Amino acid sequence: MPEALDADAVRSWSRAAVAALGAHRAEIDALNVFPVPDSDTGSNLLTTLRAADAALARSPATDAAGALSALAAGAAQGALGNSGFIASQVLRGLADAAAAAGRWDADSLAAGLDVGATLARTAVVQPTEGTILSVARAAALGAQGGDLADRVRGAVRAADLALQQTPAQLPELAAAGVVDAGGRGLLVMLAALARVVTGAEPELTPIQVPAGAVRRRREMGAPQFAFEVQYLLDAPADAVVKLRHRLAELGDSVAVVDAGEAGASPTWNVHAHVNDVGAAIEAGLEAGRPHQIGVVRFEDEPVPRGAGATVVAVAPGAGLAHLFEAEGVVVIEGGGEGGAEGGGDGLPSVADVVAAIRATEASEVVLLPNAARVRGVAEAAAEQVRGAGRRVTVVPTRSPVQGLAAIAVHDPDRPFDDDVVAMAEAAAATRHAELVVAQDEALTAVGICHAGDVLGLIDGEVVEIGRGLLAVAFGLLDRILGVGAELLTIIVGAEAPARTGALLEAHVRARSPLTDVAVYEGGPADQPVIIGAE
Repeated sequence: MPEALDADAVRSWSRAAVAALGAHRAEIDALNVFPVPDSDTGSNLLTTLRAADAALARSPATDAAGALSALAAGAAQGALGNSGFIASQVLRGLADAAAAAGRWDADSLAAGLDVGATLARTAVVQPTEGTILSVARAAALGAQGGDLADRVRGAVRAADLALQQTPAQLPELAAAGVVDAGGRGLLVMLAALARVVTGAEPELTPIQVPAGAVRRRREMGAPQFAFEVQYLLDAPADAVVKLRHRLAELGDSVAVVDAGEAGASPTWNVHAHVNDVGAAIEAGLEAGRPHQIGVVRFEDEPVPRGAGATVVAVAPGAGLAHLFEAEGVVVIEGGGEGGAEGGGDGLPSVADVVAAIRATEASEVVLLPNAARVRGVAEAAAEQVRGAGRRVTVVPTRSPVQGLAAIAVHDPDRPFDDDVVAMAEAAAATRHAELVVAQDEALTAVGICHAGDVLGLIDGEVVEIGRGLLAVAFGLLDRILGVGAELLTIIVGAEAPARTGALLEAHVRARSPLTDVAVYEGGPADQPVIIGAE
């Protein structure tokens, strides 16, 4: 096992943590009791780590310290909720310790967990035991002694034990019969690190969510404070001290963390639960320049099901799931290569799609398969749930970029049939291209390809064959730009080389300065690049 971890190991951990939080999101959301029983801790942690992973994917860092710094900065800038803020500070502690040591080894890992646990408590104005803070401190204490693998295993064991003790520390958890949601999320992240370091799955205490937990949480009544306020703030450090005190006077769950890049002007991510939203924002204005202001009312009911069409989409890759979810789409993760009946190699099964549609309880559903191989699965699922007053229509999107184009024009206030037509037209007007790596020798429209060749496809047809990923991608872009494109969407796969997205964006801007281009990381591992042209 390695004595120290490098930048590639940090990237592996980042992807593993995002995948693990995605798998456990619903469970963690269901555990969410404290400080507000709003069932979003898992979602907030996943969003935070996806932001961190996206920042790392954009970073040219070549050592562990630089990679951890990018990860921590991305998490701080994209943090949601108390647990997201605290997780970002644990990452900051790891980054600072690795930078101080010049490497990420056993000693700097332990030091980083210790610094991170301290930073997390500092960021929160009123730290509470029995939360993710307790689990973070236990992980730091458990990482003492031994080599790197021993330290990671010790941190996971200690964090697991601390998590099981949280109901005895926090009455709200005991009343609901659950462990702390944020602590569970941090344990999932640390377990992902253990898998990267040791190559083995750590043994964790099974977590069960009592059947009545959600009902009991709702009976606990409305929170003391009605609103969650969050914003980014450009301000000097001395002004932030006063801001923390002012927000603590206005409410609770106050967290202010450093979200700036090294060497940049100070930027902070600010979070608080308050009743007076205006006063919380005014406090930010007194300290500096608040921006990206978000306000959530805890008692707001979700949009009623059945009010307009609900969109359900298959989204291969964690980054793509986040893009669709941000548009209010119900996501089924999957859509890679697999058998026609689904369920193999990441392809969703008919049962997966049926379950997602039924869970919406919507009377009108638009289903986006987002891959040619998924269309049959989607059609079969739609056929199963049609009837009894429920309408389900499949818009035959053959690529995630066509799905994104379709939801861009989706309007739930429009008549269902008109909405389906608009979405189908937008998808059809979007050309899609992709890179794949050939697995076997085969005859294509442009010649024979061999295993390991990079294939460039436009609208499903092979038009380029090469050995270099970037060379083939540049060729695809030149073909698309040659016939004109107002907007290009580039999705970079999870396994693509570092800086792929930045290099492709630069190529487009040099070749066609008037073409708008958007680059997203986190696409499916088996497709290094996906391109959409509108």
